[in-house]
Amino acid sequence: MNARVGPAQRARIFVIVPAAGMGERFGSGVAKQYADLDGAPVLLRTLDRLAAIPSERTFVALAADDGEYDRRIGQRDGVEVLRCGGVTRATTVHNAMASLMSHYASNDWVLVHDAVRPCVPRDVLARLIHEIADDAVGGLLAIPVADTLKRAAGDRVVNTESRESLWQAQTPQMFRYSILMTALDRDKHATFTDEAQAVELLAATGACAPPRLVRGSAANLKITFAEDVALAAAILAMRR
Repeated sequence: MNARVGPAQRARIFVIVPAAGMGERFGSGVAKQYADLDGAPVLLRTLDRLAAIPSERTFVALAADDGEYDRRIGQRDGVEVLRCGGVTRATTVHNAMASLMSHYASNDWVLVHDAVRPCVPRDVLARLIHEIADDAVGGLLAIPVADTLKRAAGDRVVNTESRESLWQAQTPQMFRYSILMTALDRDKHATFTDEAQAVELLAATGACAPPRLVRGSAANLKITFAEDVALAAAILAMRR
């Protein structure tokens, strides 16, 4: 498959925000996407960031029994809730895409962003969309690994790993609908940690080119632990 497509084939963008997880490492009674971040839920801050994207619509994929979204966030222009959450992130994204199949053309873009990345810079979002606009497959935000990497056995270092050519994946990750759906369909029970991993495995079969890397930002923090909320608040405060 060619790695580029012509301008005449430029397509619409649909955003999916998988938000069905409970965030067990967060260590709180509330799912981390609903944790308070400077006076508003983390997920609401994330949706505010994504509003800068020239998308057709944003879909938030929730667990079927989610009782917090309506109470904490409610209706927002251009945002639609899908109660299609699965056991894994990959299942949630697949379910969302499957339920919206009639909305998409095969060449349209699906842009997937973590519900708990509320600080992604707007210029970085614009860079992702611009740099892969003519790509036949798609790509993801990422930053080169800067820290020294240690492989461990228990609490002891076994080896120092080379960081050459290693990148730390971020979101958004943006792929053609047909490419991502095919990649996720290959194994509906796989525990892909991101969409790019599924596309990488599809590319290994020769069906498409590998995902393209687009330089992200260290400010694009993913909230994983409770202490990350304070850091995210500091990033947002600096922007103001």
